[in-house]
Amino acid sequence: MSDLSMLINGLKVTAEKGATFERRNPLDGSVATRAPAASPADAVMAVEAAAEAFKTWSETGPNERRALLLKAADALEAKLPQFIEAVAGETGATGMWAGFNTMLAASMIREAASLTTQIAGEVIPSDVPGSLAMGVRQPAGVVLGIAPWNAPIILGVRAICVPLACGNTVVFKGSENCPRTHQLIVEAFQDAGFPPGVVNYITNAPADAGAVVEAMVAHPAVRRVNFTGSTKVGKIIAMTCAKYLKPVVLELGGKAPMVILDDANIEDAVNGAAFGCFANSGQICMSTERLIVDQKIADEFVKKFSDKAKALPLGDPRKPEPVVLGSVIGQGTVDHCNALIDDALAKGAKLLCGGKADSTLMPATVLDHVTPAMRIYHEETFGPVKCVVRVSSVEEAIACANDNEYGLSSAVFGSDVARAFNVARKIDSGICHVNGPTVHDEAQMPFGGVKGSGIGRFGGKAGIAEFTELRWITMQTTPRHYPF
Repeated sequence: MSDLSMLINGLKVTAEKGATFERRNPLDGSVATRAPAASPADAVMAVEAAAEAFKTWSETGPNERRALLLKAADALEAKLPQFIEAVAGETGATGMWAGFNTMLAASMIREAASLTTQIAGEVIPSDVPGSLAMGVRQPAGVVLGIAPWNAPIILGVRAICVPLACGNTVVFKGSENCPRTHQLIVEAFQDAGFPPGVVNYITNAPADAGAVVEAMVAHPAVRRVNFTGSTKVGKIIAMTCAKYLKPVVLELGGKAPMVILDDANIEDAVNGAAFGCFANSGQICMSTERLIVDQKIADEFVKKFSDKAKALPLGDPRKPEPVVLGSVIGQGTVDHCNALIDDALAKGAKLLCGGKADSTLMPATVLDHVTPAMRIYHEETFGPVKCVVRVSSVEEAIACANDNEYGLSSAVFGSDVARAFNVARKIDSGICHVNGPTVHDEAQMPFGGVKGSGIGRFGGKAGIAEFTELRWITMQTTPRHYPF
């Protein structure tokens, strides 16, 4: 069990009155971490430290920022054994998932480092003689980053690295479900030598989240907010930001469809579906949730897919035997998925493998012949319970893919890639992969969704646009004529 501290202005601190909360392991209920339970006053202290540090950090040259970010990437990778232990203890996820998170997160920091000299403006032709008109990008100020537990290292780093590259300072609010994992990220930035106050870290008890977040959003120094998490909470964050007129980047829930056309390579589709459906037990915003299969090939696909799903090893990730499916985050996921299974079976779905679980070790579960009458057709499972919807045409497949409030990731499998690409163009999602899984991320790509899956984009130059202020600045180089 780890006792944690927060980081404010480069100093390890406790919460007001020494308040703490506990995070328990989802498998056996043992205390994984005890962390400070920040008050709104603590949160304001972190913002004020970041605001003071911004005065200097925003003037730091791009190569100095780049060098520190590259050191942070190395420091993060060096913490891999600690990340594996922390992720298994706090969220029940596998060592494989922790390793993938660490690798991609380090790549994200290095990509952010490469962006420090790419924060470019432009000269814009002016109708005023002698006026040099420019669009100039400048650091925005203090950025509040809020990350979830499910891909904790990737999403924690994403909340921090591009804002820093752009010259902003950061207050990072860790997830109540993985405060130790998120603290390790902040320690990597400290190890790299970032100045005090540039990266600050706070943790809070679940019941205090609303008050703590609002106190920070309300502070005049906070100029950007980014949040990754559920659509339900994202809407609350968006309303809070609207109240204080703060720009926000939101990456929220998903119900990612994988469309499998009648000419798809079955083996490729099965492999892509298994990875997209069951990586991290389906607890990824991009997880494949609906397999939309042309009925001409559905029987063959379903047989091979369910056989593969049945063979995926399930177990306690803290034990030495490697597993693909570890624990889900908590009993709430189990109860939710069990209810979806009951509803689907009562309305005519067929269970191909897996089934209801009685612990957080949930097996890979596949339901066939799912229809819009069933809850699982519409609701995000965020667990290893997946559904197959059979369709009779390309048009029906597209309609099914879009028959949802979400729009983050999607995929289309088909041998005629031009046909598959044209299907991809008609799917309402921020991301679509032809002949690739729905679960895919690269640091340099514009990552984000449409509809109920969010607002704005993380990653690459799209991230620069989100975390800088675009200003119009002119310089009059010759005497100007005025009408009076």
